Amino acid sequence: MSTPYTVRLPVFEGPLDLLLDLIEERELDITTVSLAAVTDQYLEYIGQIKDLEPGKLADFLLVAAKLLLIKSRVLLPQPPAEPDEEKEEDAGDELVRRLIEYRKFKSAAQELRDREEQGLRAYARLLPVPQPEGVVRLEGVTLDALVEAVRLAMITREVPSADQVITPLRVSLPDKISYLESLLDKQRRFSFNRILAEATSRVEIIVTFLALLQLIRRRKVSVEQEKLFGEIVVSVAV
Repeated sequence: MSTPYTVRLPVFEGPLDLLLDLIEERELDITTVSLAAVTDQYLEYIGQIKDLEPGKLADFLLVAAKLLLIKSRVLLPQPPAEPDEEKEEDAGDELVRRLIEYRKFKSAAQELRDREEQGLRAYARLLPVPQPEGVVRLEGVTLDALVEAVRLAMITREVPSADQVITPLRVSLPDKISYLESLLDKQRRFSFNRILAEATSRVEIIVTFLALLQLIRRRKVSVEQEKLFGEIVVSVAV
């Protein structure tokens, strides 16, 4: 008990660390009685601390004052509490609660420190790299060919004049995706060029193109083109 107090972990250096060590050295449970039992040892240790900055010293002295209060209550009889009086958290109960929480964090920090010293900073991959399900089939079709089909379809749509009243179009991407999926359910395959030709506006052409790209990304369709600048055929992916 004559050796100066030292902290095992650099991240912990304070009165709670000292209190916890004193209780564990005497193999005591964290209770108000055990706090009272180590009060004298705590005071002896802080009397040996030198060159401690005022802020940290104040923390030690605050806990020391609480320990003295706890010890006095253990040694001296206390008047009975009024039944209707609201009971505030006792200094001993508050210190016990803080110590229990502190021990949990200290234990977790020590476990992390042990893992770091063992070189366990990361977890190795135990499973193989997942492979994408299915294959996107674009037989003879490039993105440029799809874009060219969209461009040709838009050329055939007249641009409205400035004095023409335009009725707002309600064309949504989810609706167009559902429409293409329903075509596939009925026909199993269809001409993308024909679908673009049936569009009534440039906006619908663009939305149709985006819908097809979504279906390709989801691996629900196959797209093929038998020859350069030929018809683009969309079918159910197999």
